[in-house]
Amino acid sequence: MARFRVWLRRRPALHLSYRILIAVIGGAIVVGGLILVPLPGPGWLIVFIGVAVLGTEFRWARRLGRWARAQLARFWAWWKARRAASADARR
Repeated sequence: MARFRVWLRRRPALHLSYRILIAVIGGAIVVGGLILVPLPGPGWLIVFIGVAVLGTEFRWARRLGRWARAQLARFWAWWKARRAASADARR
């Protein structure tokens, strides 16, 4: 993949076209996921996949993805602590 990126960067018009294509595909995935969020199913997962696609070309999307993973890790730690406390209270 690294060789492809080097090859692509040597051709500015093609590189711009590729970035636009990634932006359109990633944006469509994000929008589709946001539409699905209120419905039962994997809406947020699809949004995060779209951000990951955007993150292949855009630094802001990579930072957003890292931030979202950190928030998810914090949430799961909180959830596990809450469930453990709830289980202890029932005993």
